[in-house]
Amino acid sequence: MKAVILFFKGIVIGMANVIPGVSGGTLAVVFNIYDKFVNAITLNVKRLRENLPFLIPLLAGMAAGVLLFSKLISFLYAHFPVQTNCVFTGLILGSIPLIFGYAKKVPDGKKAGASFFVPLALCAVAGFAVLLFFSHLEGTVDRASVTSSILPPLSARLAVRIFIAGILGAVVMIVPGISGSLIMLIMGVYTIVITSIPALFSPQTFMHALLLLLPNGIGVILGLLSGAKLISFLLKKIPNHTYAVILGLLCGSAATVFPGVKAIGSVPAGIACALCIAGGAFLAYVSSRAEKAEA
Repeated sequence: MKAVILFFKGIVIGMANVIPGVSGGTLAVVFNIYDKFVNAITLNVKRLRENLPFLIPLLAGMAAGVLLFSKLISFLYAHFPVQTNCVFTGLILGSIPLIFGYAKKVPDGKKAGASFFVPLALCAVAGFAVLLFFSHLEGTVDRASVTSSILPPLSARLAVRIFIAGILGAVVMIVPGISGSLIMLIMGVYTIVITSIPALFSPQTFMHALLLLLPNGIGVILGLLSGAKLISFLLKKIPNHTYAVILGLLCGSAATVFPGVKAIGSVPAGIACALCIAGGAFLAYVSSRAEKAEA
């Protein structure tokens, strides 16, 4: 049963990772599996084997989310963008109390004074500022090119660019609140990747799409390994400060994902959006608490 739950969580995280501006790392925090995920990704064969019961269903779900449900999320954003963003806003808000609790937890032997809480507040502000900066970058990107469905010819230069974008996108994807897809969009690779995925299912374009996706896949694996190792190190050495930065990223993410009062418009739409936020917050809170109880 636990594996099935992890699989469905992976689906949601995978779906989020294909949307520029939505962070899979945020949803890993929402589901309270973030720490376990970054600690499970390792080149240590013994530890990796121990973590396989956790990683296999989660990664399988992420792959399924990317391959099978990316069109559904794209449909929801195309036809119900305000409501969809409200659900994501609720999911983020519902996870904030848990992360806040982790950030302010005073380690044994330390005093809960200004010298402890002021640096944490500064870390949270820094995380919030970083998220707003990436939100600004998102606003400067032309998304019209994403509608392209033509696979470009493969070249060594393009393969290197796809590879580097995969590394950077995966490293950033691990950071809650920051979208790996946005980085690939900025580097001009997102359209190629998102178009190549459905092309894998056609015999005529399978090999072409595979050759375009391989550099990205290798880059993503390397990026996940290096990024997870860094985050894991920070969580072990300075857990309070790391959680404080994550808290700031989450607060900034909620502020940027929320569509705004003007976008909601009418009172009935406002009620629907309020229900979407409440539903998302409830799901995140219940999920994170359930995962915490099992830990």
